[in-house]
Amino acid sequence: MKQFFLYTLFLFSIAIQAQENGSISGTLTDKESADGQPLPFASIVIKGTTQGTTSDFDGNYIIENVVPGTYTLEISFVGYETKEVPNVVVVSGQTVTINETLGASAAQLDEVIVTGTGSRKESVQALLVEQQNAVVQKQSIGADELASKGVSNAAVAVTKISGISKQEGGGNVYVRGLGDRYLNTTYNGLTLPANDIEKKNMDLGLFSSDVIQNIGVSKTYAANFYGDFAAGNVNIVAKEHSGKFFIDADLGSNANTNAIGKNFVKSEGTGYFGFYNRYQNNPFAVILSHGVDPISAGANTGVAGSISAGNSWDVGEESKLSVFATTSFGSNFEYRRGQAANVTGAANTIFQDSEIFEFSRTTTAMANIVYRVNGDHKIKYNSLFINDATDEVGRFGIDGNGFNRNTIADIDDFGFFTQNVQFEQDMIFVNQLTGTSRLNDKIKVDYGIGYNTVLARQPDRKRIALEQYDRALDNDPTTNAILYRNIEFDNQRYFQDIEDNEVNGRINLEYTASDALTFNFGYNGRSKERNFENQRYGYSIINPNTEVQDPTNFNDVFANENIGTIFNTSVFRPLEGLGSENLPGQLENTYSGQLDVHAIYADAIYTIGEKWSIVPGIRLEQFNQTISYNVINLAFNNPGSNEAKETFFLPSLNVKYALKEDQNLRFSASRTVSNPEFKEVAPFVYENVTDRVGGNPDLLNDPAFSTILNLDAKYEWFMGRGEIFSVGAFAKVINDPVNLVSANDATGTQRFFRTGDKAEVFGVEVEARKTLLRDTEENNVLTAGANITLTTTNQDLKTVSGTFNTNFNRDSDELQGASPVLINTDLSYSPTFGNYKPVANLVFSYFSDRIDALGSGQIGNIIEKGVPTLDFIWKNQINEHFEINASFKNILNPTIERVRENAVIGQSLATDLNIPVVTVVSENGQEEFISPEFALSSFKRGVNISLQLKYKF
Repeated sequence: MKQFFLYTLFLFSIAIQAQENGSISGTLTDKESADGQPLPFASIVIKGTTQGTTSDFDGNYIIENVVPGTYTLEISFVGYETKEVPNVVVVSGQTVTINETLGASAAQLDEVIVTGTGSRKESVQALLVEQQNAVVQKQSIGADELASKGVSNAAVAVTKISGISKQEGGGNVYVRGLGDRYLNTTYNGLTLPANDIEKKNMDLGLFSSDVIQNIGVSKTYAANFYGDFAAGNVNIVAKEHSGKFFIDADLGSNANTNAIGKNFVKSEGTGYFGFYNRYQNNPFAVILSHGVDPISAGANTGVAGSISAGNSWDVGEESKLSVFATTSFGSNFEYRRGQAANVTGAANTIFQDSEIFEFSRTTTAMANIVYRVNGDHKIKYNSLFINDATDEVGRFGIDGNGFNRNTIADIDDFGFFTQNVQFEQDMIFVNQLTGTSRLNDKIKVDYGIGYNTVLARQPDRKRIALEQYDRALDNDPTTNAILYRNIEFDNQRYFQDIEDNEVNGRINLEYTASDALTFNFGYNGRSKERNFENQRYGYSIINPNTEVQDPTNFNDVFANENIGTIFNTSVFRPLEGLGSENLPGQLENTYSGQLDVHAIYADAIYTIGEKWSIVPGIRLEQFNQTISYNVINLAFNNPGSNEAKETFFLPSLNVKYALKEDQNLRFSASRTVSNPEFKEVAPFVYENVTDRVGGNPDLLNDPAFSTILNLDAKYEWFMGRGEIFSVGAFAKVINDPVNLVSANDATGTQRFFRTGDKAEVFGVEVEARKTLLRDTEENNVLTAGANITLTTTNQDLKTVSGTFNTNFNRDSDELQGASPVLINTDLSYSPTFGNYKPVANLVFSYFSDRIDALGSGQIGNIIEKGVPTLDFIWKNQINEHFEINASFKNILNPTIERVRENAVIGQSLATDLNIPVVTVVSENGQEEFISPEFALSSFKRGVNISLQLKYKF
């Protein structure tokens, strides 16, 4: 009884003491975020004591049972300034509230990994902090910089990072001179399928800046990345919200200087928002019920608008639900006029005057739901939908001088004309469930699972060809163009469907053994399936020399009542028991592919004192890829399928040495692989008006992959807040590289081959970002940034025999897609006049000439000529609610060119078309007339001007 009394008295005295003590609580926010985001996992300590705590996911903290008195509160977070709050008075039985905001500091701490807030960073300063503290080399661009530089999508965003360029007219990205096949793209750390058979990665241009929190590019390998890694990994982090309720809305308009005043046309049957409603109909029924002519697009200036909203709700005492949603729509009109040609071993087609009307629309919708169970557990659901649609109407040979060496009626082969009307629609559905759980002080688990679907369709492409088109331009009603009829598919309707489905997942267990040692154990994997099919109907012209009185009205010619008199429809594969004329048919080409990748990995993060951070890693990955196909124009004994199965053992090492608290030396070494993609191994040939591209199933033979040795070294100096200077060197050895090669035949079909035993890549990167002028409150007023990458590549070449053959007249060449010089610079001016805060950005980028496709035999390489780009973006924040923004992009309006080196042009043709040539004597003693750089495509894109009104409620 006495013991019970003493125990009760002890508990009572503790309760009395607790009632006599007070508490300190508050909320910490991140100064580097655009709208005051919470700062989780910061340290709050009563100075001179061991009493303290850390902030939770929402930046909230509380220190309880504090003896009354006056204290100094010390608040710190890795990479941020340490702030002391003096004279904090704690009163018995009361809670004192201390809210503070922390910003990035030039003097960084020594921790290796930034946890908790890394995925939420969006400012230049905060992302530089993350870059400094990460062991694996990584560069990022956040929402703040995207907005200030007027970046509209992820493809443009990554070109602001050193060593990266973008293909003109598309979202194909090159990292350190290595193209699409050497790059990986992830979304919230989970893989994405491609939306185009010509690409391995999703077109980054489809990711509008509205859905992006930040984009990180990792150029050095770590064990948690997929083994198919050479150039790098681009990770897009979806935008989140965790603060108060908000609604943002913006509306704008854009115009292209080339498009203004043009009467734009588009494919019949497509909607303004880029949807097409005839997919469920049989293609033959579509042909019978709809014509071939384009129709008016109704405008030549684009619109853009978006609305975003977010809110957070407290659920009980510890839980919180946050929702962010956004939807946007944008349309653009672009008119291009110039040369388009197909010149291989001979001049096949040359259109010195062609025009293309392009009407593109992109619709994006995203919802991001975050549920914080408590301070240790958080789960997210992200759903993303993108609809990308493009109407393109091309008219080739509009001057009446189009050349085709296979013309029938034209003795001199001139007067050839082609009209191509096509619509492409890509619908992307992404759904992801990710989460983080801290099980105790030592164990943390990150996980994610995703399911993606891509529907990439090209319904009802219409292509009509004419001879003697010059007669349609002579103002003589008695002379007319005639329908070209070399083969029955020269005039055609074409239908194509691709469906990709992918399931992927990841899990990582982080175990903190001590302050100096952390282990990561994990799994990631993906299972991807592709199904491709196409069908084509030709217009077989019954009578030669069939005249076309009005080339702007082909519907009268190809009307149903003219079946059997002027033309017959023809399908390549008839239905069983039926003929090929004027009847529905079977699919022409099909292929299906399956890719399965499963891997386990482990790494250790080991710090030695305050200087060294060492991360060794190992990955064991199993790769299995199959392709089965039924395509035309293959040998009868081709097996129609191929398969590769490999297991990879991939070591990596990343080392960071802190020279000083603001300077790092980095080194990394790794072994990775490069696996072929479906579009590279499927032998289907896609025919554009002036070129043909197909795959090669032999890429899955032995060897079925390329092994890559990667070495990197880098010096970083974080000079001040938002400032950096770095210089790095990199080297890669690629065994059994794959290149796109122009075949040494009349068609010049481009296919993928393992062209040699080894390719070498060496390069240097230099980056600098400096504040030139600050105001009295130390805010940046004038800043400048630049990065330059110099790369040299070399690969050996050899003769290749198999399903397809190729040979070279040289022993070595540069690597396809590699630009020797990449430059990105920007200058930003951001003064403050009361509530008026304008921001002006001048952004310049340049990539030098690079090989688009290797030439084989005597055929020269196809070269994508270097392009300089200059943009001016002007943002005007009138007050905290209202913005007026303007941009002028592609101000220099350079000529965009792809040229064939050393193209053989006949003397008479060169004279007729006024093509500069030089005379050379071939090995057999005959004279040849060579154009050193013959333009396969040449045009200007025009200057894009846009105006935006934005309001935040």
